[in-house]
Amino acid sequence: MPEDESKIARAIGRDMDISFKHAVLICDKLRGMMLRDAINLLDAVIKLDMSIPFRRFNKGVGHRKGLGRDAIGKYPAKAAQHILRILRNLENNADYKGLDVDRLRIKHIQAQKGIARRKRKPKGRWAIWRTQLVSVQVIAEESQ
Repeated sequence: MPEDESKIARAIGRDMDISFKHAVLICDKLRGMMLRDAINLLDAVIKLDMSIPFRRFNKGVGHRKGLGRDAIGKYPAKAAQHILRILRNLENNADYKGLDVDRLRIKHIQAQKGIARRKRKPKGRWAIWRTQLVSVQVIAEESQ
């Protein structure tokens, strides 16, 4: 954690209905990036222009053009939309705090499992589905 609290901004998204695996891989890709670059990357993923490399959970996943050595990837658009909302919130928090938004670097981004919501299967069946919700927290620091 940084020593100077006045140089950091935080944002948290709680209990989002997205894939935990996709959230983990997006967080792995964004960690250490500048905030503007991360927002542009997620916009490109939503438009299916750029893919997220799947270094884990990649059994049976096809290759994508333009990834280089990380050729295995997907376009997790739903998770990207939710995480993009968190990054925009982080940007607004930093602006409110008086930080320079162009110099923000993502120091910490982490996806955590939230509650497992229970719901019935459709058409009157009695079995229960458990939907795993995801929380994502982001901390960005103003770099020199």
